[in-house]
Formats: sequence, C-alpha cells, structure tokens
Amino acid sequence: MLELKNISWSIPNGRTVLKNIDFPIPDGRLVVITGPNGSGKTTLAKIIAGLEKPSLGQILLDGEDITPLDITERAKRGISFAFQQPVRFKGITVRDILELSAGRELNQVELCDLLGKVGLCTRDYINREVNAALSGGEIKRIEIATVLARGTAYSVFDEPEAGIDLWSFSGLIKVFEDLKKNEKGTQIIISHQERILNIADEIVVIADGVIRDMGERDKILPKLLASDKTVGECPVERRISK
Repeated sequence: MLELKNISWSIPNGRTVLKNIDFPIPDGRLVVITGPNGSGKTTLAKIIAGLEKPSLGQILLDGEDITPLDITERAKRGISFAFQQPVRFKGITVRDILELSAGRELNQVELCDLLGKVGLCTRDYINREVNAALSGGEIKRIEIATVLARGTAYSVFDEPEAGIDLWSFSGLIKVFEDLKKNEKGTQIIISHQERILNIADEIVVIADGVIRDMGERDKILPKLLASDKTVGECPVERRISK
C-alpha cells in the first residue's frame, strides 16, 4: 500500500501549495485525484513519483519511508510516472523506447501484446520514431505502453486527456477500462474529465491545497455532478465526456 502522510509543499517564495495531504492508496484500485486548476494536483503526482520532494510529511510504500528517494529509485520500487505532455525523441523508435522501459529486448509477441493493449497495430508503429509526426493520442498510448512494459505496481498519469482529440480520448478511456479490468497494479490518474471520474474506484478532491472530499466513486461523483462543480469549486469537464 502507498500512503501519503501529512504531505505539504511550498514554492520558494513561501506560498504553500499543498497542506497536510493525508490518505492511503489501496492496492489494485483506480484512484482519480481531481480539483480545480492550480489546486496542487500535478504537484502531488510529481511528489508521489519522486520528481518533487515534499516540504513536510512522508510517503510510505508497504511501510517503508520512500520520501528521500528520487524518481529512479522509486521506479525500482515499483512507481511509474506518465507526463501530461510526453517527451518525444528524435531517432528513437517505438521498439527502442519499449525495450528501454522493459530493461531488456522484447520479442515480437511481447511487443504485439504491449501495443495491442493500448489499441495500436504493431506493424504500423514498431519502427516509427517517437517524434513530432505522432499525434497527441498516439504518443499518449505509446507512453502508457511504456508504463506497462515497466510492469510496476503503481502507475501515475498526469491529466492523460490533455491535448488529444475526441476520437483519441474515447480510445484512451477504453485503454484505462482495460487496464482496470485486466492488469494487476494500481492506477493513479490526475483528471477532471467526467468519463475518467466515472471509471474510478475512488475519487480524491483537492482544492486550495487541501483534501475537500474523498471516498468511493458512487459516493463522491454524484456530489461533483450535482451542480457541475466539485466541493472545491472545480468544474467537472464535460467537453469531451460523451
């Protein structure tokens, strides 16, 4: 189990962005962290992954304090991070990046399995460069495939819907539904998209740097949709939710 214990984070000018964030992330669940822009969601995701260090508090993984560990050490412990804007690499192919993620060479069956899980045809993509020629939806799917290749217990996705079109978004929802159904491990998604909230097991609402509400989806989501706002005055995004 991953546990956040009284996490606080401040920027250099002293303004506190996160204040005493405290909640467990149970194994095998899809947890969506939502809230208004500027509420600290992405900062919290980076703290979980090891890209940022909290000003106060601890992160425990199965009882071990991993707060001092960086993103590389946390990846070794089983925590992966998918950026809101995935990095593109000129000269590196999809095969290369999947094998780098897996830490070994992958055979054709393994490559087909990874790309098939994110709805991509191996023949069409395996030798393509991970560069600007790929669409936003394609690059997001490939990044999810790299997370699967790592085989980590915890996967953190920062606003995976950002910058993609309606067709790609619908495909992305299917990918997360399949991950939830067929893959072991825990997914932590930063989002305020209704369709992503709708497939969550649990929802955590953050506003003004504090937890405003949290619990099972069936308890929290109706509150968020009742007035099209979260507890923290955050609009639930429905622009591409249907």
